[in-house]
Amino acid sequence: MDVSFTAFIQDILSSPVLMITVALTLGVIFVNGWTDAPNAIATCITTRCMGVRSAIWMSAVFNFLGVFVMTQINSSVASTISNMVDFGTNTREALIALCAALFSIVVYSVGASYFGIPTSESHSLIAGLTGAAIAIQNGIGGVNMAEWGKVLYGLVLSLVLGFGSGWVLCKLVSIICRRMDRRKTNRFFKGAQIFGAAAMSFMHGAQDGQKFIGVLFLGIAFSGGQTSVSGVAIPVWLMLVCSVVMGTGTSVGGEKIIKSVGMDMVKLEKYQGFSADLAAAFCLLLSSLFGIPVSTTHTKTSAIMGVGAVRRISAINFGVVRDMMLTWIFTFPGCGLISFIIAKLFLLLF
Repeated sequence: MDVSFTAFIQDILSSPVLMITVALTLGVIFVNGWTDAPNAIATCITTRCMGVRSAIWMSAVFNFLGVFVMTQINSSVASTISNMVDFGTNTREALIALCAALFSIVVYSVGASYFGIPTSESHSLIAGLTGAAIAIQNGIGGVNMAEWGKVLYGLVLSLVLGFGSGWVLCKLVSIICRRMDRRKTNRFFKGAQIFGAAAMSFMHGAQDGQKFIGVLFLGIAFSGGQTSVSGVAIPVWLMLVCSVVMGTGTSVGGEKIIKSVGMDMVKLEKYQGFSADLAAAFCLLLSSLFGIPVSTTHTKTSAIMGVGAVRRISAINFGVVRDMMLTWIFTFPGCGLISFIIAKLFLLLF
């Protein structure tokens, strides 16, 4: 399979469906970089370690590096997304179904926003791909349950390990620094938290960037007559395209969104913000190395709740817990069903 940039451009010009698929994927990557930026840098802004614009630009740079560097080191998350579903042997219909899956994410996100239902773009992507695969294969035979099982591991990992890592790290820092001068430790943790926010942004790019690289790679394969991408190396130009789009989305993220999310987070001190960022980044790194797709939003909020629980249980924002649960309850069946219906409709029309 020719995965050169020149062949990619030729495929886009000759296939309107691939062009739409690429446009939708890049659009979702852009929005992901825009809307998920607050989760990576919210604590850094809340504790006043960085200004809003400086934090946005730092996050944009490290989102870019996360996509580009981590995909070259270990692209297992992209492979998990690519191998999670089987769209069959008819590559034309497979490309149409993939386009339907991406379109369903847009439809579901808009609808969920209108009704106030919390969403996760990572979970929407997984649900959309699954619904489209079931539609084209007329059954669950289109779902690779071994790979899909990693999604279930990710749900547990993002909540349990995120919370546990945040609690352990914050407790450890509290014990180490309990006899130290607070003013001196604040100076240290101001720099340390900037490092933690950069690490969090890097791992956000590594996780979410790889998910959409996997989708784009599938689209290229289908357009070239290939039914899968097994054994084919992800080209560098594809990593660059996705990382630039995500970084650009982060760089234009609205300051109002950044401030709103930052101030809505639990009130943290600098050492707590550092603990939350580092714990979340660690969980995302672990997930990426094992090819487990997780929600960066849920991982970060779980780590923040773990940090807050060190002081007292009542510091946990149970409204956030409720939103996370609602996301799991509604996104998978909701977006999956919409994707199934749209894929069936697209296959009939085109």
